[in-house]
Amino acid sequence: MKFSGIDLHSNNCFVVIIDEADRIMYRRRLPNKLSGILAALAPHRDELDGVVVESTYNWYWLVDGLMAAGYRVHLANTAAIKKYDGLKHSDDEADAFHLAHLLRLGILPTGYICPPQERMVRDLSRKRMQLTRCRTQQILSIENLLARQTGATMTSNRIKQLKEDGVDLLGLPEDVALALKANLAVTKTLSLQIDKLEKRLREKVHLRTEYRVLNTAPGIGEVLATTIMLETGTVDRFAAVGNFSSYCRCVDSVHTSNNKKKGEGNRKNGNKYLAWAFIEAANFALRFCPEAKRFYERKKAKTNSIVAIKALAHKLARACYYMLREHEPFDVKRCFA
Repeated sequence: MKFSGIDLHSNNCFVVIIDEADRIMYRRRLPNKLSGILAALAPHRDELDGVVVESTYNWYWLVDGLMAAGYRVHLANTAAIKKYDGLKHSDDEADAFHLAHLLRLGILPTGYICPPQERMVRDLSRKRMQLTRCRTQQILSIENLLARQTGATMTSNRIKQLKEDGVDLLGLPEDVALALKANLAVTKTLSLQIDKLEKRLREKVHLRTEYRVLNTAPGIGEVLATTIMLETGTVDRFAAVGNFSSYCRCVDSVHTSNNKKKGEGNRKNGNKYLAWAFIEAANFALRFCPEAKRFYERKKAKTNSIVAIKALAHKLARACYYMLREHEPFDVKRCFA
């Protein structure tokens, strides 16, 4: 039996194949061309137990190509992999070997390989979030500019409705008005593109059972339901509700030894988009759900507002896990019992 590890970079990758005794059977740096990588693996195909690909920003093409060619592919969760400290030498070959070695031992931390069609929709949702953050930066820039020049404030909703001729009525110096119009033009363009993405996302998800179920939870509307559904993928991949909560970064990460705290754990291990979604849901739930408000106030009285909002986000994450697994709407009594 053989095992392969691929250390992937922007324009090349290092491929290593080892046997059951950790002997290196193949090692070579190859350009990022699927045909060349398949040719390198072909002589070992019948004996290969699996191929490990490092989860970098550009793994889609390689994982999809290898799976289409019939290989058993594992996506390495690099955030959960740590090599031995104190090594005198480490390079791409050593990294690729380490991936194959972990696969051979059966202790490789893996990530979820989202199906290509589902991944495209999920990435649309992520693109919407990116553009929304850019628009927020433009709006904040306009708010700051007005505060500096006039001492007055303007709400974000009013800024979104502001037109170019309306800027001229503000009585700002010519150069300042030009700067504000530049921010305003970018804001309008971003809003147009965000609307297009939201329309496409609604077309893709509004008929899904998971989407309709998530929409019944307090604080979870169209955008958050779409994000949670697409980022979760198949809920059955989580063995228990605690695994899902951890993936959503809703639980603390700590290291202890002999009942003593030994520093912080890996806070980045999990899905940052789900972490954001449930914090947002918690903030909205405070406004519209009395039970959520009471839970938050109890936690806040014992700790502080930050810990309380995280606790409420954790509650909602656990509730969503059961809702997705059982295809049942939100039950306020079950959640806040």
